[in-house]
Amino acid sequence: MSQATDLAAAAGSTDPRVGLRAVLALRRLLERLEVVQVDNARRQGWSWQEIADALEVSRQGVHKKHAGRASARTQGGA
Repeated sequence: MSQATDLAAAAGSTDPRVGLRAVLALRRLLERLEVVQVDNARRQGWSWQEIADALEVSRQGVHKKHAGRASARTQGGA
């Protein structure tokens, strides 16, 4: 079983402490995955609008969240 699968199962625990810790860990994992995939998209020449569309968020929101990071800046900037 993968770590993500274990965390998803733990998030459904009837013990709030276990469930909430799993939710926190999943949130952190999700944030790391988003960074990896946004960087990947920028390296492949995707516009901020294309990334925003894929994530179903606004262009301004995704740009504000990711454009300031060093890896995003070195891959095409704004």
